[in-house]
Order: sequence, then C-alpha cells, then structure tokens
Amino acid sequence: MKNKLRYKSLFLLIALLTSVSVWAQVKVSVQAPSEVIEGDKFRVSYVVNTSNVSDFRIGAFKGLTVLYGPSQSTSSSFSMVNGKTTSSSSVTYTYTVMADKAGTYRLPQATVASEGENYQSGTPTIQVLPGGSRPAQSGQSRGQGQPHASTSPADRMHTAEVGERIGGKDLFIAVTASKKRVFEQEAVLITYKLYTLVNVSEMTGKMPELDGFHVQEIDRQRQPELKMEHYNGRNYGTVVWSQYVVFPQHTGTLTIPPIKFEAIVVQQDRSIDPFEAFFNGGSTMVQVKKVIMSPAVTLQVDPLPQPKPANFSGAVGKFDIRASLTPQSLKANDATTLRVVVNGTGNMKLMKAPEVKWPKDFEIYDPKAETNTRIGVNGNSGTVTYDYIAVPRHQGKFELPAIEFAYFDPVAREYKTARAEGFTIDVAKGKSGGTSSAGLSKEEVELLNSDIRYIKSGEPHYQKADSTFLGSARYWACYAVPLLLMLALLLIFRRQAAANADVARRRGRKANKAAARRLKTARRLMERKEANAFYEETMKALWGYVADKLSIPVSQLNKDNVRERLTERAADPALIDRFIRALDDCEFARFAPGDPGETMDKVYASAEAVINEMESELKKK
Repeated sequence: MKNKLRYKSLFLLIALLTSVSVWAQVKVSVQAPSEVIEGDKFRVSYVVNTSNVSDFRIGAFKGLTVLYGPSQSTSSSFSMVNGKTTSSSSVTYTYTVMADKAGTYRLPQATVASEGENYQSGTPTIQVLPGGSRPAQSGQSRGQGQPHASTSPADRMHTAEVGERIGGKDLFIAVTASKKRVFEQEAVLITYKLYTLVNVSEMTGKMPELDGFHVQEIDRQRQPELKMEHYNGRNYGTVVWSQYVVFPQHTGTLTIPPIKFEAIVVQQDRSIDPFEAFFNGGSTMVQVKKVIMSPAVTLQVDPLPQPKPANFSGAVGKFDIRASLTPQSLKANDATTLRVVVNGTGNMKLMKAPEVKWPKDFEIYDPKAETNTRIGVNGNSGTVTYDYIAVPRHQGKFELPAIEFAYFDPVAREYKTARAEGFTIDVAKGKSGGTSSAGLSKEEVELLNSDIRYIKSGEPHYQKADSTFLGSARYWACYAVPLLLMLALLLIFRRQAAANADVARRRGRKANKAAARRLKTARRLMERKEANAFYEETMKALWGYVADKLSIPVSQLNKDNVRERLTERAADPALIDRFIRALDDCEFARFAPGDPGETMDKVYASAEAVINEMESELKKK
C-alpha cells in the first residue's frame, strides 16, 4: 500500500513538472551589447526558456565576423514554496563575434523547434562605433584575453593619474533644445548631456530660477545609464544628465544662461603604495572636483497670432474636453455640479478654466480645479478637472449651451476650439417658508421690494425734542476722526512705499548682519567638527555678503563680477584680492589634506576678517 502511494506521489510530481514545462510559453531572447567599438570582440547569446529544444537555426551575421560558436549551455531550477511548485530551465546558444566596420547592424533571427512548434527571436540592432581616439585602459591590454561582451561603458573610461590635466574635450556638457523657434507658452525640451573620457563618480548642478520662463524638471526615475557615442573623432561615455521643459512667458529673443556643474573625477595616485593601501583599508584612488559650465541656449519666441478668440483660455498645445452635469433635474435652491474635464498635452498648469454660460438667475461659485498631469517632453500631459457648482433660484426649464474651450495648436499654427455637449436643466419649485426670500421666485422678490414694509415689532425708542445730532460734537467728530485716520494711513503708506522702493539699499544695509549670522552658524559647525557643512555655510556667508552688498543677482554671481563691482565701488585692490582668495581657500579646503580642525580655524578667521574689513571699507565710499 505504501509503495502504491509512493508511486502515485512520484507520478503526480512528474505530471506537475511536465505540465509546468508544457504550459510555459516558449520565448527566445537575445542578449548582446547595444554599442561596441570597431575591432572589439563581443558575445551574442540566444536564450530559450525551455530545455526541450529539438532544433536551433540562425541566419547569417551580416557585417559582423563570427569567431566562435555556437557554444551550448543548459540551466534548470526547481522550487516549492507554500505548496506551490515552480520549475524553470533554459538553453543558451552563444556566439563570439567581432565588429569589423563602424555602422549599425541587425542581429540575425534565431528559430528553435520545441514540441513540434517553431519559435523565433527578435532582431535587435548593434551600433558599432569607429575606433577613433579611445581612452587608455588601465590594467591588461585590450584586444587580448576575453571578449568585451560584459565590459560596460563605465569600464572603458580612462582612469587619469593625479596631476593629469582634464581638458574641455575630455569632460564637457552639451545642451540641446527640441526647438529653437517657438510660440509664446509653447513647451520646449532642454536636454543636458554629459560627455566624458574619464571616470566620473558623481555630479551636481541644477538650473536656477529663470526670468521669462516657467520651468519644470523631468523626473528621471532610473539612475542615469552611461552609453558610448562617437563624437568629433572620439568615443565618449555619454549620459543624459537632466532634462527640463520650459514654457516661454515673453516674446522676443530669450536666453537660458549657462549652468555650473561640479563633477567628481576619480584619479589614481601612484605615490601611494598599493600593498600598504590594501592592508590599511585604503585605496590608491582619489577624488578631484572639476567645474563644468554648460553652454547658453537662445530661443526665438514668437507672439501668438492675432486676433485671439474671445474665449481663448491661454492654453497652448493639443486638447479636448468632456462634460457631465449632476443632477440635471432638481428643485429650486438645490445645487447642481457641472464637471468639465480638459484632457491633452501642453501648458496645462498655466491655462484658465473654460468659460461656462449659465442661465440667468443662477447663483454661481468659482470652479474648483483638480490637476492630474505629469511632465513629459511635450509639456504637461493628463487631465485637469473643473467642478462648477450652481444654484437655480426659481423653477423652469433652462438650457446650458455647449461648453467651448479655445486653444492654440502650435503644430497646426492656428486656434482651435474643443466643444462639450450642452445640457437641459429641469428645475422644480422648491420649498418656501417663513419671511426669508430664499424660496421665492424672481417675480415674488421684486414684488416684495415694492410692497408695504413689514410691521416692526419690539419696544419703541424715544428721543428728546431738543437733542439733535446735526451740528453736535458727535456730528463733527464723525468727520474729523476718519479724516485724521486717513492722513495717518497716508503717511504710513508713503513711508512704507519709500522703504520698499529701495530694496537694494536695505539689502546692502543688512548684508553684514546676514553674513554674521551665517558665520555664527559656521562656528557652531566647526566646533562639532562637521567639515562639509561648515565649508558650505562659510561659502554662503561670503557669497551672500557680496550679493546683498553689491546687489548682484544670483544668476550673475561669479568672481569676475564681484571683482568688477568692488572695483567700481573704489574698494582697495589688495582687499579685493584677499576677498577672492578667501573664496578660493574655502573651496580648496574642502578637499585639501591635513588637519580639518586647523584648516577650518584658518578659513573661518580669514572669512570673518575679510568681511568685517570690506564692510568698513564700503561704508567710507
């Protein structure tokens, strides 16, 4: 009996595994690098997600040379979790291929036979880049040993030695605009792309606030992926670092200024003994900061065509609308809700709500907007829902005309109108009661206004015959008090307006106090040995002082502008040099070797002294 049960269990297990194998959809996938360099060896693998393969055929590798293959390997796995059994098996056919000539090549299609059925793979493409000038490789020589199928673009980057100059052709940012000539409010995609021949571990940089633009950054969910690209005769590692969608708010020639990026480049210090570094838990690699400035971008912004439609919403893009009314049958003084949904792509965060022509004698409330959009390369895509609440005040049948939404289509270069159907509103007579006119019809309200007044109830109020208000002290006080209040308010407003008109002078007067507060914070950070935060706060104190004192916008804040403006204020040239040197010392000290405590003391003392002396110097001018 036990043997029979054992055989039955074994039979069920085999049947289960067989059913899992049969039910699984057979797929043939291709694994290969997307970019290779001319002369490289690389692997192309065709993976079949079942081991039950009776035949494997493949076309010719056009433009590529097969050095070896196919080599066949099989893998399988089996697991049982919470009584649920899963199994998988696969067969991989691998070719070793060489890229002979630059260009784009399509890999051949593979056909496999399984259980009497044929299954085919896709035919992905491979970009073969010219040999050109490639980064030198550290470690073993390229072209020998194993092919580079698993070599990532990051592994191809050159590891420079300490002291080696990194030029503008080794590491730079390229900027592209999806359009150079656009209409006002039209979406423009600005892309910042990093080109590098050296190892970059991290980079920071963000677009500042821009005058004349509404800016939205595209959220990049995944970590930036490095790819190879042939540019100006060299093979660079490239990555799209950031993308912004800008909506011009003015017409004419508008410029997006350069952005300052700070990259951390990994370099090798050969003066460090690798054995000593290994046993001491260190490394022979050091990090060096490199500042990169992106180019400026100029856009020509054209005005929207005239004349604009009377109901133009300010929307630029492509849109449609739909509407619903709930309820359509109601009683007077009850509320109904009109929901208008605008769907499309464009400047959805900047457009106005559609105009609704309600029947007369409806009490209307401002619409409530709910936005559900995401930013993409063509602007905001999604929906904006507007809820209009209206209250009819008397009974009858009313027609709500079709809702129109006028927008400008920059592709068609013309105004278009999206329409939603109108509605018939059936209003029954509402409840009325008491002396309130809320439940009365329009005609009844007008009659009440011209009819006999209501009888006033309550105790009467008597007044002495000789007590007149006209000409009394209270009478003249009613004139004098408001007049005095008006004069006092006028004086206060004039003083406030004069103070607000000279914002730059107020900032200049408070510049030293603001810098002192930041230095006080920096001192506390220094006492807690928080070096990075200390240097950042000290830099804010120095830059903030000159920005406030000299009224320099943040977008124009650099050392050359600071030197020029201080010279215009006739500051001592030696003091100007000391101020610029304090900025340089603060930047350098963050990465300089040595005792952090002693370095922070020197930087703090230098910054405090030069700010105080500069304040005394500028007060004399």
